[in-house]
Amino acid sequence: MSHPVSPAQRGVLEVDWTLFGELCRGLAVRVARDYQPDVVIGIAKAGVIPGAVIASILQCEFASMTVTRPREGDLPVLMGGPPRTIAGARVLLVDETCDTGQTMKLALSEVRALQPTEVRTAVSIRTGTYLPDFHSFETEKLIILPWDREIIVGGELVTRPDYVRWLEGAG
Repeated sequence: MSHPVSPAQRGVLEVDWTLFGELCRGLAVRVARDYQPDVVIGIAKAGVIPGAVIASILQCEFASMTVTRPREGDLPVLMGGPPRTIAGARVLLVDETCDTGQTMKLALSEVRALQPTEVRTAVSIRTGTYLPDFHSFETEKLIILPWDREIIVGGELVTRPDYVRWLEGAG
C-alpha cells in the first residue's frame, strides 16, 4: 500500500466523464505552454485514454506501452514497451494518476533506453509524493475513474465490488 490510511480516511473522488474531459484539456494546455512533444505515450491501461485525448489536442502522434502490477502491492512490471520509433523524438509520457511514481519511473527508464531527444511526464491527477513535469489536479483522495467504476459480472454491468464500500461511504 502506498498510502498509510484507508480510502475511508482519505475520502473518494469520483471522476465523471465531464471532469475527465476538463482534466485532459487543462493538462494539454499546461503542456503546450512549455513543451511540444512529437509523440504522446499513454501508459496502459488508465493512461491510454487521457494520453490519446491529449495527443489529439496537441495534434501529435500517439502510442502506448503497458506497465502492470500482477497483484496489489507488487512492484510494477513491463508488459509491452514503447515503440522504437521514439528514438530522437520529443516524448510526453502520460498516466492518469501518479502516487509513488513506481510505474512512471519504470516507464521512463524504458522510454529513455530508446534515446528520445527529450522526455517529460504528465498525469491528470497527482495523488502522492511523485512530482511529474505536468499535472492537472492534485488530491490525496482515492480516485475512481469513469471507465473503472463499472464492470461486467455474470453478464451484467455492476459497480466494481471493490469500490462499493468506498462509494457508499462517499455519498
